[in-house]
Amino acid sequence: MQYVDFGKTGVKVSRLGMGCMRLPSHEENGKTVFDEEESIALIHRAMELGVNYFDTAPYYCDKLSEVFLGKALALDGRRDKVWVSTKNPIENDSGDDYEKRLENSLKNLQTDHIDFYHFWGVSLNAFLTKVKAKDGPFERAKKLKEQGIIRHISFSFHDREAGAQESEKLIEILKNGEGVLESVLCQYNLLDRDKEPGIALAREMGLGTVIMGPVGGGRLGAPSPVIQELIPGGVKSSAEVALRFVLANRNINVALSGVSNIVQLEENAAVASRTDALSPQELETIDAVLKENERLAGLYCTGCKYCMPCPKGVNIPEIFTIMNYHRVYKITGFAKKSYAEIGKVPWRQFQNAAACINCGACEKKCPQSLPIREQLKETHRVLAG
Repeated sequence: MQYVDFGKTGVKVSRLGMGCMRLPSHEENGKTVFDEEESIALIHRAMELGVNYFDTAPYYCDKLSEVFLGKALALDGRRDKVWVSTKNPIENDSGDDYEKRLENSLKNLQTDHIDFYHFWGVSLNAFLTKVKAKDGPFERAKKLKEQGIIRHISFSFHDREAGAQESEKLIEILKNGEGVLESVLCQYNLLDRDKEPGIALAREMGLGTVIMGPVGGGRLGAPSPVIQELIPGGVKSSAEVALRFVLANRNINVALSGVSNIVQLEENAAVASRTDALSPQELETIDAVLKENERLAGLYCTGCKYCMPCPKGVNIPEIFTIMNYHRVYKITGFAKKSYAEIGKVPWRQFQNAAACINCGACEKKCPQSLPIREQLKETHRVLAG
């Protein structure tokens, strides 16, 4: 396993971190049941492979993730050999409530301190209005750090409403938390590169940088000849390409791998243990191919959202994004799975292309004059078939 300095925290971290959001589970009477024994064994195997950064959160795995990690680390003094990262859902601007949620995590994790404690999934607006409210979570976190209960104050970033300005909003949080925030967790991968400037600034400011979703939430774990051919000479999987790409970014310290079995863990650990990083020439090749793929995707839809709202609730840009996984990146299995989730999962609460009534309102507003109605029909034919 390779290790690096984690910003200016004085901590050495493994390049691969274990994300404890997808711990082993099985179906029982139509319900997902998480397996405690297998989860603990998986965490122990990660430690054997050299992983020393473990990331969890109060609500992961039906609220059992922190509990399982706590039990795994309570055995044989393992807690002192790793760095534990967990999160505080900023539900309001109350410092008292923030501390109560911290106390619950300490109990779950069977520990007296959290190494890296995150304001969880904050947008710029939430950071300014809730985290930094008078006598709110920000000030309470500083006091708890003085007491040694929080060792390093961190934040994870989500700003789904930000669109193209997402990196700028990340940068604003970094500036507003300067001198206090010590590490950042955000999404970054081959297909989601918009936050590169923010990640670079975080490293320049001395923060530790952790990446979630290095394989794109499963998108890049699916077989794809387009992705696998990015690195000449052959690779085992699309996931290997994706992980090597993230680890080659000099501004990134840790890539979190959300694993649910030993095979996934050992494959990712093998990649993170390689000493031969992607060369500048390989990265230039990858960048050129990705830019061309982005251009091709833009021919289908740039995601400007001028076509919205659809009177029938069809999320046209999101549907075309899903279609591009198939059309441009050949991740067809993932595209079909994502399309089937429309209207069934919280993050896809809209109508699929079949709801189009051919009114043409979208096409009148499209700056590219795209044949949106025909493309919707094609999308449904390909992805629902």
